[in-house]
Amino acid sequence: MKRELLVQLHAQFEEMVQRDEESGVEFWLARDLQQVLGYRNWENFFKVVAKAITACEQSGYEKKDHFLDIRKMVNIGSGAQREVEDIMLTRYACYLIAQNGDPTKAPIAFAQTYFAVQTRKQEVIERRLAEVERLSARKKLTHSEKELSGIIFERLGEGQSFARIRSRGDMALFGGKTTEEMKGRLGIPKGRALADFLPTITIKAKDFANEITNFNIKRDDLRTEARISHEHVKNNQDVRQLLLNRDIVPERLPPAEDVKKIERRLVTEQKKLPGRVERLEGHDEEGA
Repeated sequence: MKRELLVQLHAQFEEMVQRDEESGVEFWLARDLQQVLGYRNWENFFKVVAKAITACEQSGYEKKDHFLDIRKMVNIGSGAQREVEDIMLTRYACYLIAQNGDPTKAPIAFAQTYFAVQTRKQEVIERRLAEVERLSARKKLTHSEKELSGIIFERLGEGQSFARIRSRGDMALFGGKTTEEMKGRLGIPKGRALADFLPTITIKAKDFANEITNFNIKRDDLRTEARISHEHVKNNQDVRQLLLNRDIVPERLPPAEDVKKIERRLVTEQKKLPGRVERLEGHDEEGA
């Protein structure tokens, strides 16, 4: 996510937060959240809210503690007003709503982190977004590698070819260095995958090369190890050149934090979220 967009979204979300005068509990209004998340009409957004309510109840929490129905007056022009339904939401409720949205949309991806972290400081959110992006990239790489392995097995009838072809692809991407040489350079523990310690840009590079290989194997009906290997090496060389053109040398980049450690941290953080969130007290139905 571009920093300019991150700053803009952070400002929008900070402007939305409200605090109950009696209890001091922070809350957000669903109609405000609807607009920032990019939902044009209330009916569509409420379907997402309904899924979040179900998730809340399935987790053992009372709906009223996190989703409090209210009614409020809104301006409709020329000094006139009308009454509309709205919902007061705790941080946990907002988080559940964001989790039921499309994470490929920047506002929703931002919201998932904004409401998950205990602090709303921009630098903390930025760091967590980067961790989520890296974890997502690693999972996508796993998927493209499984697809490549499956295609190779289907066409060659044995599974060892995949390891050899992937290794040749690594050598092409890392300027002649083998997978094992890269593991040694990065200090990767024995038995762990190279990709678990690569920075996001390199993980995405490997995935991109895989996707091109998968596509071209099917398109060109490649059916020998030599042809598939040549295709995969060429794709990794092309991706490497693209990086070099931007002064990014894959084999010189420092190792990143173990992606499995990041995954465990994010899972633990999500489990702790309900306990962090203050619950809403009963309110007058006339307004927040």
